[in-house]
Amino acid sequence: MDYLLDDDALEFRDEMRSFASSIPRQMLLDMDAEKIVFPREFLEEAGRRHLLGPRFSENYGGRSLPWTAEMAGLEEIGVLGTSLACLWSLISIVGEAIEAFGTEEQKEHFLVPMLRGELAAAEGLTEPRGGSDFFGAVTTARRDGDAFVLNGQKRFVVGAEGADVILVYARIEDEPDPKKGMTAFLVERGEGVEVENVYELMGTRGGGTGRLVFRDVRVPLENVLGGEAGLGHGTEVFHRMMVPERLTSAGGAVGMGRACLEIATRYADRRHAFGRKVRQFEGVSFKIAEGLTQLDAARALNHSAAAAIDRGVAAGPARRLVSEAKYFSTEAAWQVVNHSMQILGGIGYTNIYPVERMLRDVRLITIWTGTNEIMKLVIQHEFYREFRDLHFPGRDLEDDASGAGLPGEKIYGGPEEL
Repeated sequence: MDYLLDDDALEFRDEMRSFASSIPRQMLLDMDAEKIVFPREFLEEAGRRHLLGPRFSENYGGRSLPWTAEMAGLEEIGVLGTSLACLWSLISIVGEAIEAFGTEEQKEHFLVPMLRGELAAAEGLTEPRGGSDFFGAVTTARRDGDAFVLNGQKRFVVGAEGADVILVYARIEDEPDPKKGMTAFLVERGEGVEVENVYELMGTRGGGTGRLVFRDVRVPLENVLGGEAGLGHGTEVFHRMMVPERLTSAGGAVGMGRACLEIATRYADRRHAFGRKVRQFEGVSFKIAEGLTQLDAARALNHSAAAAIDRGVAAGPARRLVSEAKYFSTEAAWQVVNHSMQILGGIGYTNIYPVERMLRDVRLITIWTGTNEIMKLVIQHEFYREFRDLHFPGRDLEDDASGAGLPGEKIYGGPEEL
């Protein structure tokens, strides 16, 4: 789909393809075998090639490229699997918060070295008591002069072991309303930041994923994202970061599916059974046709969502498109990788081909950055809003008694009004 991209995006895509091709196969094998905990050299090389955070301003070391270009690059890095794609994406995710909400000092101190590959970033969002329940977070920050003292824990942190700075969401201790008290902190690794556990994972290995515990961690006021003005604005940061969180998952997913489909296609064209190529059996060739269609549809949806963000589409419709892209692309990737293994047959279940590793990797992306069930919740929620505003503008309508709306949302009436 080169026609969807301009010359700058095509150039970036080709650079990312070259970079992905340069990653030693042994690194991927060592990461999967858990011989590598955190591949810092991967980020360093990406930074040296000027490939990190392409959307960010050139003033901080980015390339000022649009989302559509980053999506093209994400597909290329996705062929390496979720671990490296996630580490690459974390610069985009955490960097988004810093560029959008950070002070100039924070941009110079954190964002600039991140884009050079000199500073590895992580995000502390999920807590043991809840996954997608953002406002259920119990990590607290207590004011102590010109600093805050953090206590709590975050789990499923990619880079828990290895990252230099963690963007952590915590509630200001004296604020009872979680929405008003939620604040984002840039926590540098140091005293009190403890790696409680590095998880043994089914896939997505080698990224240092673990649980972090914060015990009386002293964070200076200048490390509150946005400084003093950033206190209580964690909810805004969270909503802004959900765009790169979910679009990077969608873009990487297409790359994973494409890599496996190419392996399956090559295999089907070479493997013979019953006197002819396996590809000549419709049971095989139709799976390839279905997979190609799913990936093309996912890619088109991804670029549509990216273009919407680039053009400043209103928050509600943009949130719906981004959620659709994450949901559809990750489900498509899961099916394509699964069917690719089916085409390979028994050999696909071995580590002779990387499809079995991709199958373990791709399962996670339907769960992280908001499960696909949460994506459906967001999609229908935003659609009901758009529908109400289009057909019932200005009406203050109660919740749908049938339960179609979310609790507390003003939605139009029951089925008779449809």
